[in-house]
Amino acid sequence: MSFLTPCFSRDLKRMAQHNELGKWGEELAVAHLLATGYEIVARNFMYQKAEVDIIARKDNILAVVEVKTRSTPDFGDPQDFVKKKQINQLVKAIDYFVNEHQLDVEVRFDIVAIIKNKAGTRLEHIEDAFLHF
Repeated sequence: MSFLTPCFSRDLKRMAQHNELGKWGEELAVAHLLATGYEIVARNFMYQKAEVDIIARKDNILAVVEVKTRSTPDFGDPQDFVKKKQINQLVKAIDYFVNEHQLDVEVRFDIVAIIKNKAGTRLEHIEDAFLHF
């Protein structure tokens, strides 16, 4: 016997699908970064309230990569969903990461924007997506 209302059950199913799409997008982003010469340093790094999806390194550049995956561009491009508060949290998190690991690198903030739907999959890697420090 289920105590979930049909509406709540439908919302849970939608959330699960959204989470699966997000995880799939992160895997695709990792594959893209590896194929383009990056080394994956960390995934899903947590610091305070921030989660950094991917930290990757190529030469002397530490790329902080936020992955945004959507099933439709109808409400805007995926990269449009990175907000100022999230950016501030990412900056604090990566500042901590760099200092904790005593890294001497150039830090760059990237976005990998992915749209996956019936029409296919589109991946866009936006380097230097937003300014920092």
